[in-house]
Amino acid sequence: MQSVLLLPLSTTILCVSTLIHVLPLFALALMKLAIPIDRVRGRLGTALISIAENWIAVNSRLIDWLAPGNWQVIGGEKLRYQGWYLVACNHQSWVDIPVLQKVFNRRIPFLKFFLKQQLIWVPVLGLAWWALDFPFMRRYSRADIARDPGKRGKDREVTKRACARFATLPVSVMNFVEGTRRTDAKHTAQSPEFRHLLKPKAGGTAFVIDAMGDMLQSLVDVTIVYPDGTPSMLSLLSGKMRRVIVHIREREIPPDLKSGDYEQDEQFRRRFQQWINQIWVEKDALIERLQSSAV
Repeated sequence: MQSVLLLPLSTTILCVSTLIHVLPLFALALMKLAIPIDRVRGRLGTALISIAENWIAVNSRLIDWLAPGNWQVIGGEKLRYQGWYLVACNHQSWVDIPVLQKVFNRRIPFLKFFLKQQLIWVPVLGLAWWALDFPFMRRYSRADIARDPGKRGKDREVTKRACARFATLPVSVMNFVEGTRRTDAKHTAQSPEFRHLLKPKAGGTAFVIDAMGDMLQSLVDVTIVYPDGTPSMLSLLSGKMRRVIVHIREREIPPDLKSGDYEQDEQFRRRFQQWINQIWVEKDALIERLQSSAV
């Protein structure tokens, strides 16, 4: 089917599926907000996740139709649905999100992303993310803290409050460690030490691990490779996305990095950055191998 016909059809299916799933999400979320009984709120939380997983399943069937037989998933055989994980991935496109959801839906606990505070205003989706308890964050830069020292430590406090909500139901906390999508312009501007990646930003990962501690079973290190070029959402919905490789490696979180003050403890910060940087060195080499073997 020509992409000129495929795009409006796939977009319509996606929009209809979104509306069908979002309306009951809103209703249950409002009930959960209004009812103070923990046992009832827990059951409503489980129901909310079930609706979201079904929503992802429908979207994944759409992706199967749009990009059939072009997926290679390597590793992750020992992951399980009942558990708590921190998922770390490279980031190239908005397509990364449906790719991750398709690969991990009902395989590990529901993926929850830390979102920028402004995204709550995205029509329909912002409220859906709120209903599903996605944490909305406002990151403070060094310049912000220099102007207002009272903001120091706020990132850590907000992360702890957000992660406290994850204690009752198994969850997979998703983190794009580079902090932004990789583009050639951003890559060049960094005077890159990595060929295929942007430099990792370890702070967000450190805050989550500190907040969740021994609750987290492991770090799920995910590498996404698009051998035929990075797709856009438009190319995905037009049926133009080609091959996708998803490599999954489960890593132990070093015990000495499960708690520590990343902002104030310089030695802890240095050790944590060295751990994340080494993962990124290995990921960069892995991407090179996967791309070479896919030619």
